[in-house]
This record gives sequence, structure tokens and C-alpha cells, in this order.
Amino acid sequence: MKLIILDRDGVINEDSDDYIKSAEEWVAIPGSLEAIARLNLSNVKVAVATNQSGIAREYFNINTLDLIHKKMEQSLARVGGRIDSIVYCPHGPDDGCQCRKPKAGMLYQIAEQFGCNLSGVYLIGDSLRDIQAAQAAGAQGVLVKTGKGLRTLAANPTELENLPIFDDLSQAVDNLLNSTLV
Repeated sequence: MKLIILDRDGVINEDSDDYIKSAEEWVAIPGSLEAIARLNLSNVKVAVATNQSGIAREYFNINTLDLIHKKMEQSLARVGGRIDSIVYCPHGPDDGCQCRKPKAGMLYQIAEQFGCNLSGVYLIGDSLRDIQAAQAAGAQGVLVKTGKGLRTLAANPTELENLPIFDDLSQAVDNLLNSTLV
């Protein structure tokens, strides 16, 4: 089975330092939904692993998060795409959980859902914590320059020097599909 794990904010949709707190604030990055549909057409399972500390901070609740994800899934369906699994961490950065990236708990949860190990699985993210979670789980990190990607690259050039880096999700997916890596 082929599987790719995506971060959500900054990879699939526009990010905000003020958090995505409502379905109205969720706006797809141009080309990202079509990229996911291309993965689906290539028989690649797509999972999302997303830190959502806005829940712990009481900026929004789980019902609102469900509405955001419903909008994402409906937007994807309109272009022929789907997400096979969405996992999220509702905890704050100081809660000490095992699921919040850069820890690998969400990735292990996805591996269990799909009955696979994470060797050869790509996690596409826009932050150092996404890459660190991938490494902690034995997956391959891929950085996109959207969202916080450019800031991440500027702040961590040596940590990211051997990492695949792409302008956006669409370019990353095209490269991964064309290289037969997935």
C-alpha cells in the first residue's frame, strides 16, 4: 500500500499565525486539492496529521474543527479527491502528550489504521516539527515553502540540507509521482 501523510495548515490550506478558527477561515492553497486528487488517482492513500492546539487554547472547539474538516473534504470531493484519514492533536505545546508533532504519536496512529510501517512513507509539511516527527517515526520528511515553509528553511538550513524541498504541495506531489517514489 502506498501512503502519504500531509500536514494541514500551510500545506493544504493557507496558514495563519492567529490559527484557522472557523470553516470560513479555511482557504485551500491553489493547486493543493488537485494534487491530493492526483495522489488518489494514483492509488496513494492520503492521511492528514495536524496539530490543533487552538482547541486547548479555547480558540475553537472540536465541533468547529469537524466543520473545518468537512469543508476541506467537500472542497476535495469537488475536484475528485479525498482524504483517507484525518488525525489531530488537540493539546497545547506544554501538555506533554505523545501525539503533538514533533513527537510521532499521530504518525503511529496512522500506521496502525492502515496496518503498515512508516518506512518509505512521506510526510509533507511546512515546519521543522513536521520533519522531526517524520524522522522520529522512520518516515521521510518533505518540506514545502508554503505556510511557514520559507521561515522554516531560513531558520534551519543545516537541519534541512538533505531534505526534498518544493515550492508547494502540487510540485511535491508531481515530483514524488514522477519519480515513482510512491
